[in-house]
Amino acid sequence: EVQLVESGGGLVQPGGSLRLSCTASGFTFSSYAMSWVRQAPGKGLEWVSAINNGGGTTNYADSVKGRFTISRDNAKNTLYLQMNSLKPTDTAVYYCAKWPESWVPPNSGTYYSLYDYWGQGTQVTVSS
Repeated sequence: EVQLVESGGGLVQPGGSLRLSCTASGFTFSSYAMSWVRQAPGKGLEWVSAINNGGGTTNYADSVKGRFTISRDNAKNTLYLQMNSLKPTDTAVYYCAKWPESWVPPNSGTYYSLYDYWGQGTQVTVSS
């Protein structure tokens, strides 16, 4: 059974940092690309970042570029999202999602129906 379990969310002040983790099981983690996707209150899904299976290629939404860093540790079956300089507009539930191939092609991260597995999400709240 495939499982994706996010952790690391919480309440942080503007300008602060958080690191999210997504622990995967039930599939060969090192074979597949992964993404982070978020959903702000009352809004739709927003793709945040993607990483290829080996971790050497990454992409970011313009809204987080330069502030967020996606990474993975294939030995630990874990995906990460380091979030710095957080803003109130980053408040959302953050999901990790598995892409069915080794790389998410540019401009394809928003095709949410193509992801085959999702985690349950972790809440990030940025507020003073």
